[in-house]
Amino acid sequence: MREETGHCFYAMELIEGETLAERVHRAGPLGVRATIDVAQQVTAALIAAEKRGLIHRDLKPANLMLVSADGETFADRNDEKLIVKIIDFGLAKALNAPVDPMLLTREGFVGTPAFASPEQFEYSALDVRADIYSLGVTLWFALTGKTPFAGRSAEEIHRAQQLNALPIEQLKAAHVPHRLRSLLESMLAVEPAARPGTHDLAARLRSCRTQFSGVRRTRVALAAAFIVILGVTAFFILRSVRIDPAAGSASNLDPLEKSIAVLPFENLSRDPDNAFLAEGVQADILTKLAKITDFKVISRTSVMQYRGKQDLRQIGRALGVSHVVEGTVRRSDGKVHVNAQLVDARTGTGVWAEEYDRDLNEVFAIEADLAQSIANRLRAKVSARENLAMQERPTSDLVAFDLYTRANNLLLSMAASSTRKADLLQVVDLLNQALARDPSFFLAYSQLASAHDQLYFFGFDHTPARLALADAALRATSRLRPTAGETHLARARHLYWGYLDYDGALAELKVACQSLPSDPQIFGLMGFIQARQGRWQESTANLERAVDLDPRNVDMLRQLAFTYDVLRCYDDEKAAFDRALAVDPNNVETQVARALVDPISKADTQPLHRLNDSIRITNEKEEALVVPEALDHYSVAHAKTEKQAPRRDRHVARPRPNFFKKLVVGLMKLQKHQPAKSSRKGDRNAQASGRIRAK
Repeated sequence: MREETGHCFYAMELIEGETLAERVHRAGPLGVRATIDVAQQVTAALIAAEKRGLIHRDLKPANLMLVSADGETFADRNDEKLIVKIIDFGLAKALNAPVDPMLLTREGFVGTPAFASPEQFEYSALDVRADIYSLGVTLWFALTGKTPFAGRSAEEIHRAQQLNALPIEQLKAAHVPHRLRSLLESMLAVEPAARPGTHDLAARLRSCRTQFSGVRRTRVALAAAFIVILGVTAFFILRSVRIDPAAGSASNLDPLEKSIAVLPFENLSRDPDNAFLAEGVQADILTKLAKITDFKVISRTSVMQYRGKQDLRQIGRALGVSHVVEGTVRRSDGKVHVNAQLVDARTGTGVWAEEYDRDLNEVFAIEADLAQSIANRLRAKVSARENLAMQERPTSDLVAFDLYTRANNLLLSMAASSTRKADLLQVVDLLNQALARDPSFFLAYSQLASAHDQLYFFGFDHTPARLALADAALRATSRLRPTAGETHLARARHLYWGYLDYDGALAELKVACQSLPSDPQIFGLMGFIQARQGRWQESTANLERAVDLDPRNVDMLRQLAFTYDVLRCYDDEKAAFDRALAVDPNNVETQVARALVDPISKADTQPLHRLNDSIRITNEKEEALVVPEALDHYSVAHAKTEKQAPRRDRHVARPRPNFFKKLVVGLMKLQKHQPAKSSRKGDRNAQASGRIRAK
């Protein structure tokens, strides 16, 4: 770079060759080997640039020149003597330079939107992980000829990065090996901290090359031995009749379809109070496994319904998993005995089992060891970050852990409880006791913030004092582990329940799901918020994901059904309500909602009238029930429409308790498919109703 006659300029090497973009457009996507070769050389360049405090900011196929070692263009060669040169370093930026939006190009944006990292759209401080994201998109393009996120503008592309899942099916169609697919997913993480660093990236690329080379050698060996295999085919056929190929072999699973449910562990201790230890062991193993991106792990809400000995194959089918974990815990004289077994739910065959006899204070080490063993047995791809998360101890105090487990169990069971306020207050008390014993108990603080937020949002204590308690618990959570997924989830709940800050909550949830990929609360809360914003398609997709991870959660199924109703997907709506009723057949509110589908979709009011009459017969004090009261409002409307005077008069003449007019109006607007205007008002009315109750 030089200055002459008052003008600054820089000169770059003239490279004769073909860019990666030109190569793909001319001859189609690269093979896996060539793509890995490109990735390794670019990574080496990024490491060198990072040492000098530089980042490129515009890595893309058009800025990678491909030439062979002897000077021929890569377009004319098909050997391994490939040299990649990064061009257009004119946009490079010093890592420690301050962000100055006034100096950025093209309306404040530096780079090429289709290949830029999410943080580049936000004018955030950048480091080498922005280049790693761009390299990930470039490699995706090299393998498929497409970019993972498309859009007609920079804003559309950025929105897709934030909201859409990676189209992994594109990589599958290109026959990209799983290890390389997994690496690309981590390189394209929305949160920079979730992406690999340069040295980690280099190591993982070496692993990908080793795997691919091994696969190629194996294919050659198989081809050479084909004639020999033909000669002994009969032997192998007879042998295969006697051996179940699915039993005990994790290698038969597609790694992307690994799924597991950790069932409640049985308490074998004489003291029934020790049941909480068994539940705590199960919960912690489930939590650790749920942090592995390579797994689908069913939520504890759904698995807790399967206590005791049952048909494991039937459980596997009901929960949609390939494997289940079951176990026992016995506590005696300062010792703990833990037995765990991994079972293939498709065949009912035991895959692996382990027993531990250790001092009670080693129970957390046992949980970490069990989670690691299960992951290894199923050949899960566990990142360094995920491995560290599995080794973390929730607390060093067993009594605090017992109190936390009791509080957690209450939170799981209170969804539609009539004693919800009392339960939440008990949760707060239990968690405060746990924190008095261990002031560094991070998970207890995150749950305490949630309990205070629920007391505030649902109107049980809608006061500034309660909100301040939630603020304090969240500050403690953030102080202990500011970047943890649980912290981001707690912030999201607080922003939503405490302040109705939808956009802020969604931003926190997008970060949380990077480290908590199997937590249905994240996707469920996303769905709830997006529904209130009128973003029904996105809401439905997230709720479907939540139900996939928590298939027996009645509240989640009901919310999914309501989104189907707004989208007029009535068959899907009925199916969701039917699934909810299969879990809780006596839930009157769900029965009412299910009965309303036909009047709305078919103008058939008979199911509604039949259910209404049955509720009156079975509930003599129906005037105290809110749900039959709401049903009356619909019934009056239908009775007027049908001109059924006797039925209409009976409904209108009934004395009814206070019913919130604005809430009913909101529901009516929602029924008329005006969701965007009624949604936020519905939240405010719910809070208003809480203030009325508080007074």
